[in-house]
Amino acid sequence: MQDDPQELMPRRRPTQERSKRKFDALLQSSRELLVEVGFESFTCEEVAARAEVPIGTLYQFFANKYVIVCELNRQDLVAVSRELADFHGGVPSLDWLRHMNQFVDHLANLWMTDPSRREVWLAMQSTPSTRATGAKHEKEFAEVVAQMLRPLTPRTPRERRTTMAQVLVHVVYSMLNFSVQDQQSHREAVAELKRLMVAYLLVAEKDSRS
Repeated sequence: MQDDPQELMPRRRPTQERSKRKFDALLQSSRELLVEVGFESFTCEEVAARAEVPIGTLYQFFANKYVIVCELNRQDLVAVSRELADFHGGVPSLDWLRHMNQFVDHLANLWMTDPSRREVWLAMQSTPSTRATGAKHEKEFAEVVAQMLRPLTPRTPRERRTTMAQVLVHVVYSMLNFSVQDQQSHREAVAELKRLMVAYLLVAEKDSRS
């Protein structure tokens, strides 16, 4: 059933190099097609044709287009989670605000230079299943953020820190989407996002240490 978010995962992940190349080609073609036509006009047949892969091969990996966008969303968040490793080391320092600003700038630049990120994020809002799967991905990413917040908020209960991380992730991605909308000043929107995050984290740090 499509309402089960557990089913919005690839049927299998490739282990052999040849299969990996096909898998990656299908995902790259999916990104390009999303940017060109949007999710409504997005079809598995066109993805396979662009990737020069038989449609049967696509269905070996992905049951439908909803599974494809969920895998793209997962990959985006996993990549950002890995990039947080460098940022994480700077959080306990007195200069953590500068590190945070740099990381927000990095994320904002990704959304500006790679329009597929917004298209994937929008596609994830299309059905209850994709939204549920997206929420699961965000929670996994928030666990990484919660670990990052730990040295900044040493006396904050773990449950609250987890909630704080989930709030931050949700706000950041909503604001990134807002920042790249038509007629919107990207620079101004990112500046407001930074103000929101700084105010939130400064209060959290003060509450934890008082």
